[in-house]
Amino acid sequence: MSALTLAAMTAACTTGHQPLKSGINLANLDTTALPGTDFYQYATGGWQKAHPLTPEYSRYGSFDVLSENNNAILRSLIDSVATLDNAPGSIEQKIADLYNSAMDSAALQEHGLDEMQAFLRVDGYRSSPEVTAQWLKEVWPTMLRQGVSGLFGFYIGADEKDSKNNILTIGQGGLSLGQKDYYTDTDETAQHIRTAYTKYMNDQCMHVGFSEADAARIAADVMRIETRLATKCRTMTELRDVEANYNKFTYDSLKTTFADIDWDTYFGYFGISGLKDVIVGQPEAILEAGRIMNEEPAEALQNVYLWHAIESASAYVDDQSRALSFGFWGTVMSGRTEDRPRWKRAVASVEGGLGEALGQLYVAKYFPPEAKERMQKLIANLQVALGERIDQQDWMSDSTRVLAHEKLDAFYVKVGYPDQWKDYSTLKIGHSYLQNVLACNEWAIKDMIDSHLNKPVDINEWYMTPQTVNAYYNPTTNEICFPAGILQPPFFDMNADDAFNYGAIGVVIGHEMTHGFDDKGSMYDKDGNLRQWWTQEDRERFEERIAVMRTYHDSIEVLPGLHANGSLTLGENIADHGGLMVSFQAFCNALKDNPLDDVDGFTPQQRFLLAYANVWGQNIREEEIRRRVKGDPHQLGEWRVNGQMPHLDAWYEAFGITESDPMYLPKEKRVQVW
Repeated sequence: MSALTLAAMTAACTTGHQPLKSGINLANLDTTALPGTDFYQYATGGWQKAHPLTPEYSRYGSFDVLSENNNAILRSLIDSVATLDNAPGSIEQKIADLYNSAMDSAALQEHGLDEMQAFLRVDGYRSSPEVTAQWLKEVWPTMLRQGVSGLFGFYIGADEKDSKNNILTIGQGGLSLGQKDYYTDTDETAQHIRTAYTKYMNDQCMHVGFSEADAARIAADVMRIETRLATKCRTMTELRDVEANYNKFTYDSLKTTFADIDWDTYFGYFGISGLKDVIVGQPEAILEAGRIMNEEPAEALQNVYLWHAIESASAYVDDQSRALSFGFWGTVMSGRTEDRPRWKRAVASVEGGLGEALGQLYVAKYFPPEAKERMQKLIANLQVALGERIDQQDWMSDSTRVLAHEKLDAFYVKVGYPDQWKDYSTLKIGHSYLQNVLACNEWAIKDMIDSHLNKPVDINEWYMTPQTVNAYYNPTTNEICFPAGILQPPFFDMNADDAFNYGAIGVVIGHEMTHGFDDKGSMYDKDGNLRQWWTQEDRERFEERIAVMRTYHDSIEVLPGLHANGSLTLGENIADHGGLMVSFQAFCNALKDNPLDDVDGFTPQQRFLLAYANVWGQNIREEEIRRRVKGDPHQLGEWRVNGQMPHLDAWYEAFGITESDPMYLPKEKRVQVW
């Protein structure tokens, strides 16, 4: 595919064939900063100043701007059907009723707590061991089917070593705070969060009707059991070890090895039977879950499950339940001081429960077929460039290089929206917000089981909705996916020149492609199977090179005394680096026959790098920084720029960076991969 395709595309879409704009908004810059001292501030300081954080946000960046625009679009689409007399059972009826149930504040205030209590079904709570046993036998299975978390979880997806077939995977879970560090770390921040979490549990339990003594008992049981479970769970970094988290058992050996759990009964809750093999991701955590289920009193287990149910429902009942939930998750954990308005939460519920149904309306109005075709051509240009980058790596042997090209050629590309939409005909949506959310959860779990269990992998399945402002690479299908939602400015601008588009959406495309060759993705072959397809010598040389990226990011101090986690963010950092290298290569290819002039005093190469930096312009609160450093595999926006530029030769050349500049990194200390 010709590397000139993008230029032809953009020119063809400019009214009257007017000259293409640079796409760079000069107001986004802070020219009081120096590119070699703080490139992030230089490229995005103006944007940061113009977009101060509002109480609603813990982080606000370019992605959020586009998400806000999309929210307004989705709201208009929902509003277009929300007041109609829609046919019962139609997609429009389901969207309208789910949205309207979320927006009916009067009904939520009047009936919300009644809905919660009907959901919990705790008449006779603590009255007798028999009542507790009956609750665990009859009520708890229903909650599991409705998406309430227990002490572990499962999903059905591709077998990583037999990628054409699905398999059931059992994984660690049961931690309301999301990861073990919050329970086990001893620093002041972690201790503060645990104290606030305990208070939140007490307050929420009392609000929904438990006595002060019962609420304290529930909170104490939850904290004790979740902490016990956390000690055996793996960290976010450990969860990135794909081989260590692939442990295959026959179903019979599962029942023998993890005998404290009645697996036949558990899977029977979901209508699952006839299992032959399963994966246990984190055996230590599952063993501990079994011990907890056998050693803890039934009343304590009920308290944990009740709390998980209360927490899962608190955002969908009365305003006070929501306020208490926001006070912990929004303010304590992220630093936000104001909740999202009700309409945004309602849109999010429709997205979460009926994502592809809403996506059908979105695509029909905002993503014409021509846009999909144009994006596919741009992706082909980036594939050519990645192939050239593979050929340029002198550390890779010819045998591995051949297989790397085969994997690149086998990429399955998805753009815009799926060819076949989900069928929501069996999902019933009524007028109760909580019941609608629970129905969506139950439908999604059943749909996963019905469409995946004991069946081959459907390569045409999408893992994001079309309106999502994001993209992904999936290793087991070797696919790259770019939903329609991200194909807008500041990522993709049909009226901007190649410098902008290659620097923005081009790097996003290159990023997802590079995930196929990062520290984890490179362990999967062209067919999506987890196996060693490199020579051992090549793998060792690769590991030496990516260790440079790990060490560099470990050294970054994001707050006083708080360093980035180079191991947790390694895959994303490699993908950012590869995305820049691959897209810049494609851009240089385009410039050979379609040179660009300097615009506003910036060369095309400088505009490429400014476009990339502007994708990551953002403001962020300290609480959110701490939360993301602990659990987000993506580096913070500032360091997706300042942590990448020093490793990019093109940056030194474009901005004349020398040894006298603080960001200068000697050649031998730069990442030399892809």
